Amino acid sequence: IDTSYGISLQNGAVPGEQGKQEKSVKRGNWGNQIEFVLTSVGYAVGLGNVWRFPYLCYRNGGGAFMFPYFIMLVFCGIPLFFMELSFGQFASQGCLGVWRVSPMFKGVGYGMMVVSTYIGIYYNVVICIAFYYFFVSMTRVLPWTYCSNPWNTPDCVGVLDGNLSSRVALNITQLLNATQKRTSPSEEYWRRYVLNLSDDIGNLGEVRLPLLGCLGVSWVVVFLCLIKGVKSSGKVVYFTATFPYVVLTILFVRGITLEGAVTGIMYYLTPQWDKILNAKVWGDAASQIFYSLGCAWGGLITMASYNKFNNNCYRDSIIISITNCATSVYAGFVIFSILGFMANHLGVDVSKVADHGPGLAFVAYPEALTLLPISPLWSILFFFMLILLGLGTQFCLLETLVTAIVDEVGNEWIIRKKTFVTLGVAVAGFLLGVPLTTQAGIYWLLLMDNYAASFSLVVISCIMCVAIMYIYGHRNYFKDIEMMLGFPPPLFFQICWRFISPAIIFFILVFTVIQYRPISYNEYVYPTWAISIGFLMALSSVICIPIYAIYKVCCSEGDTLLERLKNATKASKDWGPALPEHRSGRYAPAFSPSTESHLEVQPLQPEKGSEAAAASPVQGSNGSAHSQDSRL
Repeated sequence: IDTSYGISLQNGAVPGEQGKQEKSVKRGNWGNQIEFVLTSVGYAVGLGNVWRFPYLCYRNGGGAFMFPYFIMLVFCGIPLFFMELSFGQFASQGCLGVWRVSPMFKGVGYGMMVVSTYIGIYYNVVICIAFYYFFVSMTRVLPWTYCSNPWNTPDCVGVLDGNLSSRVALNITQLLNATQKRTSPSEEYWRRYVLNLSDDIGNLGEVRLPLLGCLGVSWVVVFLCLIKGVKSSGKVVYFTATFPYVVLTILFVRGITLEGAVTGIMYYLTPQWDKILNAKVWGDAASQIFYSLGCAWGGLITMASYNKFNNNCYRDSIIISITNCATSVYAGFVIFSILGFMANHLGVDVSKVADHGPGLAFVAYPEALTLLPISPLWSILFFFMLILLGLGTQFCLLETLVTAIVDEVGNEWIIRKKTFVTLGVAVAGFLLGVPLTTQAGIYWLLLMDNYAASFSLVVISCIMCVAIMYIYGHRNYFKDIEMMLGFPPPLFFQICWRFISPAIIFFILVFTVIQYRPISYNEYVYPTWAISIGFLMALSSVICIPIYAIYKVCCSEGDTLLERLKNATKASKDWGPALPEHRSGRYAPAFSPSTESHLEVQPLQPEKGSEAAAASPVQGSNGSAHSQDSRL
């Protein structure tokens, strides 16, 4: 183990091992370690860093939000990130296969799939809007530059309109009366033209055909990049994970040179400490950490499952987590410098100048782009960056679902037809996203964002911690990690996994429920039936856990309920490292290597002592269900 660990630090693999080559052919592996790190960074650093984090900051007291955010990162985010990476890497299985560790909790894997499905549906709609802006930017003058378009209202105030100096002469009364109504051309373009927003979530109106076309384009791009699974997506991320930083830096430099930018940045950094006592702020901080790092989505387990067994995922988890959160803060500077400029121009407070949620990226940013020289070029670049940020996450969401399906069915046929599974999931995602391209689409998008990807993530993470630490056993899991990495997890992570992370998550959940307020979009308040649908979406992922647990207990052997529970939670025989050369110690097979080819069809002899039983020996030559089935 020590030798292979030393080699893995360089290339993640021990050369010349037939079993590993066999595994790579059947299931696939990353081309090299950089591909995994870049994919994970692309997965973690997404649209949320641009349109969700600055919005949460702006809603939850500016700089005061940083405190709970970093507390959650240190005590929940990084430990859970490391746990999920090590979990998937150890078993080389997707979010369903890993639950051989305690089969009764396989419902957690199904819950992760449901969450990834919801997010994958609406996430690609945001990408499609970015595609739309990308295409309409291919013009001499950006359509949201001036207030002279048919969709504009008399309240529109353009940054570049020629009569700015005359507006200064307005008397104070007129100014005060008009302040509340004034809007920017980019905001009117977004609400009145792109979305053609309806007055109610139930009033779907017509499908916005340009958005529908762009949704088709975005799903085609995602499918083509995943056509060969991690082999093809691993090459794409070299560009998609690095280019966004170039554009962010250009926009940051431009933003801080604008008049009023300092005011916006001070609003971003100045803490409003009274808000820190509000549980909603802490709940938002936790949700953002889960949302942004991708904890409880199943994607981290899936991506890590394609790693070499001895890869140092401890180092990777810290690098990726810190990179992600630093990007969030950096993007916040870019956003708030521009919000400060807009507020300065309109003569209002920073908090009044921008739209909520995804609208922030499609209102504040486009406004800033009209100020740059050769603005259409920068607009094309910026929205291309947004597309890349979104695609990096979308790749992993789709791969999570496809990997879970393929690993679960597991026979030779479906492995060969994996491309068709990917196509099927992409087509289903496109069809389910069509309602989000209607005139009420943004209402549904925000409903899914607030409910499908918020409460349930917290619950799933908490149950996963408890299942691994207390049902499977923390000592067993620490030994597994030591066997894989060559060293046990640091004491801080052991304490977090066992006590701090589950406790913080549980209390946040309680306080969030106590201080719950129904969502709204600007002045629009969601009706009760819509909020009920939101709760049903949140419940649909969590309900998988008890339903599957009851099913598993009923199907388990045993005369009493206690015996059935014990059998349902006990690790299955094929739990452990996927490849035979890694199955040492308590995972060592009961037979010699020369007879391992017969392990698929010969059950372990009963007299092979308690160590073999406890070790959960492998039944297949690579421990994966699909190869057992195919060889049988």
